[in-house]
Order: sequence, then structure tokens, then C-alpha cells
Amino acid sequence: MNNIAKILVIDDDTRLRSLLGRFLEENSFEVHLAKDVNEAKDLIAKNNFNLLIVDVMLPITSGIDFTSEFRKKSAIPVIMLTARGEPDDRIKGLESGADDYMPKPFEPKELLLRINNILKRISNVNHLQNSVFNFGDFSFNLKDCRLKKAEDFIHITESEAKILKILCEEQAKAVSRERLSQLCGGIDDRSIDVQITRLRRKIEINPKKPHYLQTVRNFGYVIYQ
Repeated sequence: MNNIAKILVIDDDTRLRSLLGRFLEENSFEVHLAKDVNEAKDLIAKNNFNLLIVDVMLPITSGIDFTSEFRKKSAIPVIMLTARGEPDDRIKGLESGADDYMPKPFEPKELLLRINNILKRISNVNHLQNSVFNFGDFSFNLKDCRLKKAEDFIHITESEAKILKILCEEQAKAVSRERLSQLCGGIDDRSIDVQITRLRRKIEINPKKPHYLQTVRNFGYVIYQ
């Protein structure tokens, strides 16, 4: 990113909030701190943040409820923190719209890596919004969601287009079935798998041995150029 990224940390643990703020500032971010959602909402109204770090266990309103409400109005990425590491909590966090999830305690350098990966991905997506993703003989226009092979258009359904757009925007990064389901309006995993199968029939020489649209075992899917 050209400008310094601006991050909002929302955590009621004063010590952790201060340490995290100091660590991020030392790594060239502009950091704002909030102890609860009321302070966070005031800061969000006055600033254009690039990323939010939200603790699950917050007073007044939980981090999950806050993120769910926030996601209805904004696409700004959210990393969720929690002292609980059970799978159900992770899934609830992702279902609320969080982009990533880290259980406490965490290694600050790992958090930094995740932040940088998300910001880089968002920057790349913004760059691609009016461009085309090419793979093999195919091209997919990310603006109008139209698929072509050479100069011929290939018919794809609205659901297929949504999934293909998500995968193309991630640029060779695996996307979980849960995330695909959420971004496609909450359709179930089986429906995601069916759409993937249909897409493979349209873009793969051998759909049973895909070259472009590949499965990441026990996770989701990824598309390669």
C-alpha cells in the first residue's frame, strides 16, 4: 500500500491493547485503540481504517456480534482474537464475517504476517477490480463476471460466477468451503461442491484431474493460473 495502513484494535484488556498497539506502531502502522464497541464506533466514524483487530470477549457487545453488524455496512477486513480456541468459536467468528482468526496467546510476528497478507490481498483485489484474471486459454472479467475461452464466451450461472470471482480474487490462495458458503449467501457445502464440479466441466480438459480449479483436502478450493 502507498500510504501507512491504519489499524483499529478493539480489546478490553488494557495491557494487551497497549502492547499490541506499540508493537504495530513499531512495524510502521498507524494504530488506534478502543476498549469496547462504543469507543470503536466513534473511531470508525472519524477514520478510514484499513483493518480491524477485534477481541471476541468484549463488554457491552461481543466481538462476534459487533463484527456481524459491522460486516453489513463495511468490507474492511477483520482479524478476530479470542482466549478460547475451540473450533465452534472459530467457526462463529468466521461466520460473523471475520477474515481471519487467532486464539490467544499468539505470537506477535504471526499476527503481523497475517495482517500483511490480508492488506496485500486487499490491495491486489482493488487493483484487479477492473481487470481480467487469466488462466490457460481462459479469461475471467472480474467486473462483469464473464468467462471467455480465447474469443468465445462461455455460459456460467450466477452462482458459478460468484464462486469463480471469489477464487480469482484470492489469486492462488485457498478459500475454505465455509468462506465460499458465506460469500455466496449461505448455501451449504454440498451446493458449493456441485458448483465447483460444473465449473470444472467448463474449464478443465479432464474434470476428474483438474489443472486450474483444485481441491484443498479437508478445507476448500483454489484456482491457479
